[in-house]
Amino acid sequence: MSQIMAVAQLGEAILGIRAREIQIHELNSNWLQHLTASMQATMLERNGVGIAAPQVYVSKRVIIVASRPNVRYPDAPEMQPIIMLNPVITKRSEQTILGEEGCLSVPDTRGQVARAEKITVQYLNLQGQPVEIHLEGFPARIVQHEVDHLDGILFTERL
Repeated sequence: MSQIMAVAQLGEAILGIRAREIQIHELNSNWLQHLTASMQATMLERNGVGIAAPQVYVSKRVIIVASRPNVRYPDAPEMQPIIMLNPVITKRSEQTILGEEGCLSVPDTRGQVARAEKITVQYLNLQGQPVEIHLEGFPARIVQHEVDHLDGILFTERL
């Protein structure tokens, strides 16, 4: 059962700390299933294209990447949502690209942020299996933005 969660706002301490890794015993737990379902519901409710657990007051390395066109990002490409546990960006292209970013934790603020155009990211899926994917463009931007959240960095610090 998912629920809409409160979203931490700019200036709150949880947004400035490095989140802890998901541990083996947490995989396949009801707690983790509930957390990710509620994160997804919260992201959709607020027209987000990604969300990180620290944004909903949970200091764990969990992100959801879900690019799709909406009011905030009308030109976003459509993709199936991906839940990433303990994501690590292992490669970044040297070529960067400027793009507009916003954040559910910094409402009414947008800015141009330079990000790697292409990335490789390794993570565990909800079943605990390791996955490696290559992303480029907007989905790559979302992952970089959300991984920053896990490291206590907001996009406003990159403007």
